[in-house]
Amino acid sequence: MLTRFTLNQQKLLAITSQFTGYRGCLLSLGLMLSQCSMATAQVSYVDTIVPEQYSQPVEYSQQPTTDEILERLKAAEERIAELSKSETKDEKPAEKKEEKKEEKKKSWFEKYKLGGYTQLRINETLLEEPGGALAQHVGDSSVGRNQEFFIRRARLTFEGDVTDRIFIYFQPEFAGTVPNSNDAINYVQLRDWYGDFAFDDKKEYRVRLGLSKVPYGWENLQSSRNRLPLDRNDAFNSAARNERDVGAFFYWTPEYAQDFFKKATDDNLKGSGNYGVLGFGFYNGQGGSFKEQNDNLHFVTRLTIPYTFCDGQMTEFGVQGYVGKYTVLSSPISPLGVGSAVRPLGTLEQGNQAGILDERVGLSWIYYPQPLGFQAEWNVGRGPGLNEAQTEVIDRPLAGGYLMALYRYQTACHGEFWPFFRWGYYEGGYKGELNAPYAQISELELGCEWQMTANVEFVTTYTWTERTNTRAINAANTLSYQQFDGDLLRLQVQFRY
Repeated sequence: MLTRFTLNQQKLLAITSQFTGYRGCLLSLGLMLSQCSMATAQVSYVDTIVPEQYSQPVEYSQQPTTDEILERLKAAEERIAELSKSETKDEKPAEKKEEKKEEKKKSWFEKYKLGGYTQLRINETLLEEPGGALAQHVGDSSVGRNQEFFIRRARLTFEGDVTDRIFIYFQPEFAGTVPNSNDAINYVQLRDWYGDFAFDDKKEYRVRLGLSKVPYGWENLQSSRNRLPLDRNDAFNSAARNERDVGAFFYWTPEYAQDFFKKATDDNLKGSGNYGVLGFGFYNGQGGSFKEQNDNLHFVTRLTIPYTFCDGQMTEFGVQGYVGKYTVLSSPISPLGVGSAVRPLGTLEQGNQAGILDERVGLSWIYYPQPLGFQAEWNVGRGPGLNEAQTEVIDRPLAGGYLMALYRYQTACHGEFWPFFRWGYYEGGYKGELNAPYAQISELELGCEWQMTANVEFVTTYTWTERTNTRAINAANTLSYQQFDGDLLRLQVQFRY
C-alpha cells in the first residue's frame, strides 16, 4: 500500500509540473488527491496540497476528508487570486511608467539638430581651344585662369520641431559670392529659412513658408552634399537662381511616400529629400539672392510618383512646370563686338520692369543606385534671352537636360566608390546672368566619388565641355558671350559635420 502511495505521489508531482496555469494545477491536484484517498485508507503520511512554489506545506496525520480537501482547494484558489491581483498591480505601474516616458516632453536641445558641410575645390584647365572665350562655369567661379584652392560651400544647418506640427530649417552660406562681383567671396548669405506647418499628426499635408527650394527639377532639389557631379546641370539649374526663392508651397506626402523618401536618404542612395508627391505654390521668381523686381508671382507645380518593385528596386518618375514673368538685370556690352558698350533693351535698366514671359515644363526619371542607377531629366519652354544681334532681351525658346549613369561599389574596409558618367545639354537664355545671354552648352563628365567615411568624401572629375561664357564684357569693340571649348580636371574634398 505504501508503495502505491509513493507512486501516486510521484505521479502527482509530475502532472502538476506540466501545468503552467494555476487553475490547471488545482484540477490535476484534486484528481490525484481523490485517487490517493481511496488507495491509502489506513496509511498515515505527510504531504503537501500544491507544489511548494504555490503554497506552504501543510502537515496532517490522518486521511483528509472530502470537505477538508474542498476547503484546502478553496483556500488555494483564494491565494492564487491574491497573487494574480498582485501581479496586475505590478504590471500597471510599469505600463504607466512607459506611457509617462513616451509622454515626457523633450528638452529644447533634444528637439533641434545642428549640422552642415564644407566643400574645398581646385580646378585646372587642361585644354583651352585658341580663339574662343576664357574658361568659365556658371556654377563655380573658380573655373578659369589664376584660380587655385577655393571654398565652394561652407554651410551650417539648424533644424528641429518647434511643436508636433511645426518644423523650422535655417541654413546660412559662409562662402557666398556677391552677384556680378569679380573679387568678393566668402560672404555670409542666407540659403534657407523656412517653416513647415502640418495640418495633421502624420504630416501628410503641410505648407512651407519662407526662403526654400523651388520644387522644379529632381537634381535641383537634391542637396549638394549628396550629388555626385560637382555642379548641377545647366538645363534645370538655370530655372531658379540658387534653386531657391521666397514663397509659399503646399506639399502632400502620404505615409508610404514619406517612408520611400526617408529610405532613399538614410540608405545613402543619393535621394533628393521629401518634397511631396504633389507640390505647388507661389514664389517671387527673381531668385534666392536677388531682390524681387516686379509685381508678378511665379506659380510652380510638381507631381512625382515613387515606386518600389517587388525585388526592392526603387524608382521615381516626375513631371513639373512653372510660369511667371522675369525681370532681367543688365550690364553694358558691345553688340557683336562692334561699337561702344550699351545696355540691351528689354532689361530693368532700360525700363522693362514688368518682365518677360518665363515658363517651362520638365520630366524626371530616377532609377536609384542599388547598385546600378540612372538619372534623366529634360525640360522645354520659353524665357528671357538675348537676341542674336545682342541688342535686346526677348522671349526665346529653350530646351535641355541630362542623362547620367552611376554605380555604387561598397568595400569591407575602404569605404564606398561611386563612379559616374553624365552628358548634359542646354540651349536657351540664362536669365539669372546679366543680359540673360543665350547659351549653348554641351558637356561630358566622367568622375568618381570616394566616400572614405560617412563624414569625408573625395571627388575627382574630368570634363569635356563646350559652353558659352556668360560674363558680360563692358568694353567697346569687344565681343561678349563667346564659346569656351576645352577640358577641365576638377577635384573636391567634402567634410560633413
